[in-house]
Amino acid sequence: MNDEIRPWSLSAAVLRVVLLGLLGLMLLWPLTARASALSVVPVGRAVGIKLFSDGVVVVGTSEVATQEGMVNPAKACGLREGDVITHINSTEVDTIEEVSALLQQLEGQDLEIRAIRENQPVQLTARAVLCSSDGAYKLGALIRDSMAGIGTVTFYCPETGAFGALGHGISDVDTALLMPLDSGSILPASVSGVEPGKAGTPGQLKGIFDTSVTLGELSSNTPSGVFGTLKDGCVWTGDEVEIAPRNEVKAGNATILSNISGDTVEEYTIRIVKVYPESESDTRDFLIQVTDRRLLETTGGIVQGMSGSPILQDGRLVGAVTHVMVDNPSTGYGIYAGRMLRQCPSG
Repeated sequence: MNDEIRPWSLSAAVLRVVLLGLLGLMLLWPLTARASALSVVPVGRAVGIKLFSDGVVVVGTSEVATQEGMVNPAKACGLREGDVITHINSTEVDTIEEVSALLQQLEGQDLEIRAIRENQPVQLTARAVLCSSDGAYKLGALIRDSMAGIGTVTFYCPETGAFGALGHGISDVDTALLMPLDSGSILPASVSGVEPGKAGTPGQLKGIFDTSVTLGELSSNTPSGVFGTLKDGCVWTGDEVEIAPRNEVKAGNATILSNISGDTVEEYTIRIVKVYPESESDTRDFLIQVTDRRLLETTGGIVQGMSGSPILQDGRLVGAVTHVMVDNPSTGYGIYAGRMLRQCPSG
């Protein structure tokens, strides 16, 4: 057999047909990929969410009692609330324990702090002081390195295992700044009770985490939600639905999928009161109102922990519940699902 590769030729007419065919495939491929990418499984399950920060977040400063009196080294060196400390000298720090251990090793020597402030790097020089009450070296910086709570998974992509949850980012409770993500996971959870919302007081879901099982790993914490990839592929059942184009989402009747008891997801009626113009800086895309009597009687409307509950209209996913109006818990906001999908990992 002759293994030589021989050149081949086509007539102009045949070549034109082939080129047109290839062009047709090129034009069709993005549409096919786009249709596939816009199909997801709406979930509505409550999960436990653990997030560990990339660096440690300064949530405040405090004075330290020393033999010479009260001092505040953190404030004196220029540390501010919201700064994210990433390094002490040349050592990277991600936990409170790592910071404390380094301060003890340095025993009051000058140290260089590298931090992120409003997305810009800053470098500061500080010196920890010996606390007279417990004999430990301290900076007087109040820091946080992790957060945990209950939220709701909005959707997952069966082809990639990617998921989106919450519909808003996880922010530090003291600084209201988005927590920088180093690592995190979602865990199985069971809703054990509900504290109903009342005018002026937001309610909340109460739940129990199963810390022995990891459903998925987080890859990003964004203003549009938290995203990641499921650990073992499909862990929830359900039919795929299309994500509605934004310009086809309309004021009118809709439903949400939510998990307010045990691990059972139920569908509840709501109304999309208003669809807002698209904005890059504001993720509140819809004004929504709970109309389902069962949900109103149990929760008062929207409560903390329901964030991420998928919103469906005309058989398509349109968004997720994100916020409650404190003065009227039956009313809140939703984010457009396509905005969330853009943040999903590709798998």
